[in-house]
Amino acid sequence: MKVSNPNEFSQAGTKAYNSGDYLAAAQHFEAASTGFAAQGDELSAAEMANNLSVALLQAGEAQASLDATLGTPVIFEAANDALRQAMALGNAAAAFDALNRIEEAEEAYKRSIKLFDELGEQDLRANVLQSLSNLQLRSGRQLEALATMQAGMEDIKRPNLRQRMLKKLLKTPFKLFNR
Repeated sequence: MKVSNPNEFSQAGTKAYNSGDYLAAAQHFEAASTGFAAQGDELSAAEMANNLSVALLQAGEAQASLDATLGTPVIFEAANDALRQAMALGNAAAAFDALNRIEEAEEAYKRSIKLFDELGEQDLRANVLQSLSNLQLRSGRQLEALATMQAGMEDIKRPNLRQRMLKKLLKTPFKLFNR
């Protein structure tokens, strides 16, 4: 398929990403971002930069992932697009996390969580809370990680079987503490 405009690059990137070809997806998303920027569509360019960030992180390129997403939360904030700002913060947090830049990752996760909470985006908030919990667990803060994970699980409206079991399991330590 010959690709010639940013929308086509975006579609090709999504197709490559969904098939697990993250480096090809990254190339398409980068071309889409550049194309949208050349057209003066700053928001679409920033969205493609975030897609690029996710693809690069999946490909194991954490620093390039971070580089791709930096600056995009500010673009979305200036456009009063809190949803995409929260997503961009989450992407930056994941890249910081992969780079073991714990404090920066935690700060970005918390900002993302706050925005998702304000927007009422409980499922997205739950995903970021789970990522923050994993970071806290790796940092040796087990109780904090448990509390964060429990908060994330409580937000899931229709938990699957695994999530229901995890919710029940997470309540056990707190029941023990409240005796």
